[in-house]
Amino acid sequence: MAKKIKVRKIGNSLGVILPRELIDELRVEEGDSLYCTGGKNEIKLTANNPKFADDLAIFKALNKRYRNALDELAK
Repeated sequence: MAKKIKVRKIGNSLGVILPRELIDELRVEEGDSLYCTGGKNEIKLTANNPKFADDLAIFKALNKRYRNALDELAK
């Protein structure tokens, strides 16, 4: 979905106003954080931290490998 959004001056900064459809799709509210990734001439906004998925995969691998040790530590 490509949608044209204008860049506006907000105080001493520049910002964009997200359309309601995008806010609903991202399921965000005022005060929530968005994560911005991208490269030259493009950005991607997500409501979830993209690094979290990598960290979760590492946790799952370690959790499976060291299940017994973690159970003992949890006592």
